[in-house]
Amino acid sequence: MKKSGFNAQEIELIINHAFQEDIGNGDITTNNIVPENKLASASMTAKADGIIAGIDIAEMVFRKLDENLEWNPKIKDGDSVKKGDVILEIKGTFRALLTGERLALNLMQRMSGIATETAKYVAETKGSKVKILDTRKTVPGLRTFDKYAVKMGGGTNHRIGLYDMVMIKDNHIKMAGTITAAVEQVRKSIPSEIKVEVETTNLQEVEEAVNAGADIIMLDNMSNELMCEAVDLINGKALIEASGNMNLERISGVAKTGVDFISVGALTHSVIALDISQNIII
Repeated sequence: MKKSGFNAQEIELIINHAFQEDIGNGDITTNNIVPENKLASASMTAKADGIIAGIDIAEMVFRKLDENLEWNPKIKDGDSVKKGDVILEIKGTFRALLTGERLALNLMQRMSGIATETAKYVAETKGSKVKILDTRKTVPGLRTFDKYAVKMGGGTNHRIGLYDMVMIKDNHIKMAGTITAAVEQVRKSIPSEIKVEVETTNLQEVEEAVNAGADIIMLDNMSNELMCEAVDLINGKALIEASGNMNLERISGVAKTGVDFISVGALTHSVIALDISQNIII
């Protein structure tokens, strides 16, 4: 079963690990105070403006504790909220609502923070062809959630891991000797449908990457002026990704250089969680 594009088995493993970390052998406070079958209602409310992501994940958390709970989302992932908006309402066992609260909020707040930040970058590129990309700078074990949240904010996922796309960087080039040699070596061993991207830092490297047949050329830590020259040099022979020191102040100018993608590590490595609260009514 898939929900919102998630692989249910993968999510189950993540949530099970999180429960073991947080609950262990049981919530000894709640279980010794709250009767087992006592019912209660709860609502989650946005305490700041932003973009929501992770509603289905929160539901999966609570349903592991109470499979019969009533789940009533007021919005869907990718929707914007204002401070004070009710995101969802729940009715279930009081124990489930208390025990699952922190894990559900931790995941939703992080995911919504990523979606909110991504939406800011996407807004700065409005009117251009540019797509905002995420990176592998994610929390280990939570990459599925992090990258999903980027999509909910209007961004585009780059490679998921080291296995689904070739990314030839400076240390690979040092080992192979040249960009050309590095591209030739990987082309011999990978299926033709796998894309090959090459990181470049100057126009000489850009030209070599073009001639080597790279599918995507990364312009790493280049000035806007140098990126414009690189775009002219590539001339449509490869897709172009701008990377390095990307921030909101700079993003609009980079989009105007003619690149196809801008990758932003800050979307996931410097997350400011969106403030969300849960209120329980007995």
